[in-house]
Amino acid sequence: MAITYTIIFDVQPAAHDRFLTLLTDVLDAMRAEPMFHHAMLHRDPSSPYRYMLHETWESHQDVLDVQLQRPYRAEWHAALPELLARDREISVWKPLRHDQRVDAQ
Repeated sequence: MAITYTIIFDVQPAAHDRFLTLLTDVLDAMRAEPMFHHAMLHRDPSSPYRYMLHETWESHQDVLDVQLQRPYRAEWHAALPELLARDREISVWKPLRHDQRVDAQ
């Protein structure tokens, strides 16, 4: 069963550009993973340095055992202490339904 993570990042202002560069590299690589469903990055409208990442994967165990160990994540994980003003807030959710707008034809 699919699993969704929400991750809140409070980024150091001086590290903002590096944060976005490294995260973009990780997100771009994730798209090729067979267990990956989707991800969406949001920015807090009241703070240019606060982000929420919403990502869904096929298996929580696969994320723990395989995805977090991928080589393309190494630089990202190593840099997080320098990039963030505080530890990430990570929540785990089980999707119940997924709705999208259906364009009328």
